[in-house]
Amino acid sequence: MTQIMAKHKQKRPTRDEFELEALGEQLTEAKNEDREISLTVWGETDPVIGRIIVMDARTRLVHVEWYGTVTKVPFLDIMKVSSVM
Repeated sequence: MTQIMAKHKQKRPTRDEFELEALGEQLTEAKNEDREISLTVWGETDPVIGRIIVMDARTRLVHVEWYGTVTKVPFLDIMKVSSVM
């Protein structure tokens, strides 16, 4: 049963190196400026909102803190970065 479900699971959209580089620059800028951001994450219905506290190159996880709660988001699952006003 799990093999059948795995075949029908949607795959993450592919992006070229320029898109990924631009995304990385947006994340770095938001972290350096300590800005609140909203991340559109592949496979999630709700955005991840908060401030980036860690960008872990080893695990490729972006740690976002919102009112004391830390959410770890895989870099490749981030589809869009937006500023929160």
